[in-house]
Amino acid sequence: MFKKFLSNKAYPIIFLTIIVAISVVLLMVINNITSPVIEARRMEEITGNLEKIFPGIDKYELKDEIYFIYGKDGEKLGYAFTASGSGYGGVIDILVGLNSNFEIEGISIISQTETPGVGARITESSFTDQFKGLTINDIALKSGGGKIDAITGATISSNAVVSAIRDRMSEVLDTLESSK
Repeated sequence: MFKKFLSNKAYPIIFLTIIVAISVVLLMVINNITSPVIEARRMEEITGNLEKIFPGIDKYELKDEIYFIYGKDGEKLGYAFTASGSGYGGVIDILVGLNSNFEIEGISIISQTETPGVGARITESSFTDQFKGLTINDIALKSGGGKIDAITGATISSNAVVSAIRDRMSEVLDTLESSK
């Protein structure tokens, strides 16, 4: 009886269906277990980066994908948001802090997959510190009339960061202006 079942042409289809179903269930279970851990670590990373950009931070609130940053006395220190751009090696995620005058307080590259030693230099302070104090009108590469020096040999990565920040900052400023 069992040999007859194994020799049936439907056996491989049934067997693979069972294997796929078990695999899908296992993946769903693992995803449900790991998702909260991954999200908690991401929030810890963002909190750490916010503390680097805003040293006097006491708390923050997330509203409409914008972080409202408050100091110890409840005074609003500024705002922060994430921006994403497509670099040479993949997606670049950036955390951008704005002071109350809507000037960049600082930026932090959250994640990137750029070429090590070339495009990955977007994470170095020699590049990221150029953004401090700039307004939206200043954010462009010097070759495009802005104030940011591109990294030699990594123009695509540099431009991806600049474009992502400028585009997302424009959206954030529109949102902040309309909420006043």
